[in-house]
Amino acid sequence: MPIFEYACKKCGQEFEALVRPNQDAPSCPACQSSELDKLISIPAVKSESTHALALGAAKKRDQKAATHNARVQREYELHHND
Repeated sequence: MPIFEYACKKCGQEFEALVRPNQDAPSCPACQSSELDKLISIPAVKSESTHALALGAAKKRDQKAATHNARVQREYELHHND
């Protein structure tokens, strides 16, 4: 069953919806409007190069989160003496 992307004409909210055959058109989850634009989606492509790019981005994201978490932990330790 296809998942489609929509943009609400009334409030601008973008969302995805699973659309089953013989089902009414979805409505906006934010404002419940049925005035929607169907967006063009790019299909997912999986290859060695896209996998390597995704892995590199994930490593960068995880390193940034680890650095932030270490800083938060250190600040907590400095300000909360037992």
